[in-house]
Amino acid sequence: MPTNSELAAKMLRDAAMFFRQVGEQNPPVADQMNQNAEVYAQVAQLVETDPTGEVPTQDPGEQPAG
Repeated sequence: MPTNSELAAKMLRDAAMFFRQVGEQNPPVADQMNQNAEVYAQVAQLVETDPTGEVPTQDPGEQPAG
């Protein structure tokens, strides 16, 4: 039986796949759908590797690092 975090990660990956498929079928929104898919895949990875971890936040006025 899967754990809650395993189920959550699977659902997030399934959502990522859905976004990718929507992008493949609708080229005008493909970039946005691929970005959505990537975020969902990243969160799935976080849920699996650190299910109780905290996501660092950024103040609206801050510039992203890098």
